[in-house]
Amino acid sequence: MIARTSQASRAITRLLLVFTAALLPAPAAAESDWSAVAEAIGRPGSEGGGVYRVPFPRSDLHVTIDGTPIKTGLALGGWAAFAHDGDSTVVDGDLVLLPQEINAVVSALQANGLEITALHNHVILETPHVMYLHFFGTGDGAALGRGLRAAIAETGTPPPPAAPAEPAPTWARAVEASLGHSGAVRGGVLAIGVPRAEPIHEHGAMLAPAMGMANAFVFQETENGQVATTGDFVLTGDEVNPVIRELRGGGIRVTALHNHLIRSVPTLYFLHFWATGDPARIGQTLKQALSHVGVRQG
Repeated sequence: MIARTSQASRAITRLLLVFTAALLPAPAAAESDWSAVAEAIGRPGSEGGGVYRVPFPRSDLHVTIDGTPIKTGLALGGWAAFAHDGDSTVVDGDLVLLPQEINAVVSALQANGLEITALHNHVILETPHVMYLHFFGTGDGAALGRGLRAAIAETGTPPPPAAPAEPAPTWARAVEASLGHSGAVRGGVLAIGVPRAEPIHEHGAMLAPAMGMANAFVFQETENGQVATTGDFVLTGDEVNPVIRELRGGGIRVTALHNHLIRSVPTLYFLHFWATGDPARIGQTLKQALSHVGVRQG
């Protein structure tokens, strides 16, 4: 009788331990170790949402768009974004280049196993003229990083300056309120990202929003509380012309429409724009355009 009672007691104890363990929170996933990639590139990056992103800002260039001097973060911010894809690493990105730098960079990327997926303008009426080179690669992260390092060595891209987040000034708060989305201010530039609703894949690998797959809006103050803005919408074919109509109806210029990827699922088009003016009016027009886009809710 005593033996049966002892066995029942042990069984109850085991059940209580299992039940208690089920109630405990799961341990937080450790951040990925990107030190080999950072060492290979030779530049610092930051991780967020499973993506390791390295900036390549062209702070050596002094560019005006239609006479407006622009800050580096507005339209001169090259970057590379890394993520794990099973046992492999995937990278995509966008480099801001002078025309005379393009082909040396193309050759360096291809020599190191990275693919060129687009070469085009994002802005118009800029001085000096700049082009944007998009790339994609999969494989060993450190090897991909060394390939990027070789490509960047063919350009005048300086090391990135520290860019801590800044309090949002009045003009930035006006943009956020009218657009209905918030962002972060760094280097005098407000950046806002609005992800698409559906997953996006390139060559079978899923690309997170931080890998250039979010609708991106950037703003800087010009004078008298006015702003300049550029960026790009990430669109399916059916969304392109409704968005263009909203932009043009609100006085925002369309500056480019093209692909950034070559095997994306779904097929996506990237629509770039430019405007200067009242921050609330511009934010409202972008909000109306965004209403035609399948974006993530919440």
